[in-house]
Amino acid sequence: MNSRSITTLSVVLSFYNESEVIPELLTRLRNVLLKEIDCGAIKKYELIFVNDASTDESLAILKEEVDKHGDIVIITMSRNFGVSECVLAGMENAKGEALIYMDSDLQDPPELITKLLSKWYEEPELEVIHTTRLSRAGESWLKLYITSLGYKLIKKISNINIPENTGDFKLLSRKAVEYLILMNEKRPFLRGMVCSIGFPQGAIFYDRDARFNGNDNTKFKAYSWRVINNALDSAIISFSDVPLKIILIVGFLISFLSLSYIVIIFMQKILGLYTPGWPAIMAAVLLLGGFQMMMLGIVGLYIGNIYINTKNRPNYIIQEIYK
Repeated sequence: MNSRSITTLSVVLSFYNESEVIPELLTRLRNVLLKEIDCGAIKKYELIFVNDASTDESLAILKEEVDKHGDIVIITMSRNFGVSECVLAGMENAKGEALIYMDSDLQDPPELITKLLSKWYEEPELEVIHTTRLSRAGESWLKLYITSLGYKLIKKISNINIPENTGDFKLLSRKAVEYLILMNEKRPFLRGMVCSIGFPQGAIFYDRDARFNGNDNTKFKAYSWRVINNALDSAIISFSDVPLKIILIVGFLISFLSLSYIVIIFMQKILGLYTPGWPAIMAAVLLLGGFQMMMLGIVGLYIGNIYINTKNRPNYIIQEIYK
């Protein structure tokens, strides 16, 4: 017998400058959630919008909606912190027995909430339900290729298995949410964190739309520094020690080659075949210097991550909660 029930469903949405999208987003969200109330899947809902220091009219639009409907909570950050940090802030302030978090740009259709809740009740053992994209409209082949390559790299070298084409649109149980908050991860990589907590996890599949307003597909280009930095610091450094093992192997290999070269020079000296000259010396110095700089850089990333964690600064600072 399925004993699951949801009194309150929390929907967390991080946003930055989405004034053109928010009215349509609210209409579609409410249509879906009111239908779920009518059919008895949930009793009530709350929409938690986390404002990542927007500079457009997004906040003003949402405050008007709070006063009209009373189903919205707005959490405003003191500055721009990032999507994962905002979602975690929403999680910490959510009251629901189940929680859905998603982007605010309408690339992920709110209508999928119906399928997420259906799977939630059909498979009560699941604590996390992902949404996996079968196709991604409006995105260039270069971005799709880089994204696919990134998923494969993370899967190869990290100790977590992030399902490919699975983004920031998921349904989580209260248990899963509590463990995510408990992790207190600095520079959080939410997709990795959700997979790393374990528990039975499932997925539904869909075709992803282009951005609703028809503008640039995403604020985060696959080749932007912010995305690269997030991939290095959060996805790889936080969940893998493979780069350090590669350094160790390369170090041993270079040491072996260097010793072999010394033996060869020594034998040439004995046989009278050695011709002194600086090109070989310079080549060796530059080669070893390049490897040392690369290795120091990788080690530095890990030390930097340790440094960030030892400072124990908060992941975010809330300026205002409006409800």
